[in-house]
Amino acid sequence: MTTRTASVDLPPVPTSVPTARHLVLELLRAWGTPHDREDAALLVTELVANVVDHVGGEANLTLEIETSEDWLRIAVVDGSSVPPIVRQLAADSPRGRGMRMVQAIADRWGADDHGDGKRVWFELRPAR
Repeated sequence: MTTRTASVDLPPVPTSVPTARHLVLELLRAWGTPHDREDAALLVTELVANVVDHVGGEANLTLEIETSEDWLRIAVVDGSSVPPIVRQLAADSPRGRGMRMVQAIADRWGADDHGDGKRVWFELRPAR
């Protein structure tokens, strides 16, 4: 079983959102993974956007990607210890749906303490 990993540091700025999305799409394509690349790209977009919107600052965020034939795990590490929140949907708010999408699409997801911050991750099984 082949396992592949990648890790990249990005600044917590708006341009890092599409950069992270494209990195995930290109890596999964190059690796020939059996996972839904569009789902992975959508979810990483949400996690990186959350860091940009809610953490920001001078510290980098780190995008971590690990895959094998049986699973794909993508994580975003940042310098904030505030855990992500799955908000209730509100018709009067155009924002705040990101973690709800992660919860609905990912096979598993969570957040762990990491140094002075946290690692928010999701896992996807291979597409059928």
